[in-house]
Amino acid sequence: MKPTTLTNKENARKFPFVEYQYQASSLEDLPGRCAKLSSSFRDISRDYFDKEDNKDFVSNAAIFFAMLASALIPIAAGASEVIHLVRVLPGF
Repeated sequence: MKPTTLTNKENARKFPFVEYQYQASSLEDLPGRCAKLSSSFRDISRDYFDKEDNKDFVSNAAIFFAMLASALIPIAAGASEVIHLVRVLPGF
């Protein structure tokens, strides 16, 4: 069973208390330096390809295109069979 809290509805605020004397702090007095800017995507990829062996990239690209070709052959065959089925069906 949940505990119930007793509140006086007459004195309850509808909105939170606003402090009108609030002043935002200035960061000019802090001795810290700005953060280092992050590298762009082009710089990251350039660093990667400078350090990476080109033969490794060529072999990975060859494997990728072989897998792509092995996936496209069944898709093309299936599309060809669907076209053949549509031609054979009466009414088209």
